[in-house]
Amino acid sequence: MTARKILRLSGPDTRSFLQGLITNDVNKLDHGLVYAALLTPQGKYIADFFLAPAGEAVLLDVDESLAEGLAKRLSMYRLRAAVEIETTDLQVKRGTGEAPEGALSDPRHSAMGWRLYGDEGGDDGSNWNAIRVAHCIPETSIELGPDSYILEAGFERLNGVDFRKGCYVGQEVTARMKHKTELRKGLVTVKVTGEAPSGSEIKRQDKAVGTLFTSADGQAIAYLRYDRAGEDMEAAGVQISWSKEG
Repeated sequence: MTARKILRLSGPDTRSFLQGLITNDVNKLDHGLVYAALLTPQGKYIADFFLAPAGEAVLLDVDESLAEGLAKRLSMYRLRAAVEIETTDLQVKRGTGEAPEGALSDPRHSAMGWRLYGDEGGDDGSNWNAIRVAHCIPETSIELGPDSYILEAGFERLNGVDFRKGCYVGQEVTARMKHKTELRKGLVTVKVTGEAPSGSEIKRQDKAVGTLFTSADGQAIAYLRYDRAGEDMEAAGVQISWSKEG
């Protein structure tokens, strides 16, 4: 598991503060873990994270590499809101077997198991890359980066965006992509004949058609231009096949 950092947000305005910023409905915390993202005003990805209820407070579970920048950006948005943002020493433990007491189900997909916040971190040894690839679940700083749009990354399918919650940063662009355009590019699971370095360019008939990312068990997550994808694709000597019809 990539290193994670757990922030704690507390204060009477915490939920309303988050509700106006992030892609998902904060009220879903009443039912468990919430997966969401913070976007730029132009609708591009800044960070993805989990929110967990912690009494009156909210825990924010984010990739360690993004934690400092995310905390600063949240502080910038805070203005006069009664919200405290602090870094904790909490750790996250995850697994796919029987969930221990206090664990919360990963909302992205049932195959991703559970997450538990406390003094102990780590996981149960599940093949997380194989699970992610099979279900096309992007990872921070691998498939998700500053140029990502969350709908192209599958956030609707992964329960990471709510189209009924109202305004949030980047909402206008995201809603327009949902309702007024057909996605022409996005993350998909492809079949591969081997493994190529993450970030390898995918070509077809000497034309760039996308990028190959995480590989596992004869499959990989790829970012493809749907109109250019087809037979005879390759990346770094690895043959790639994909059908839009599945």
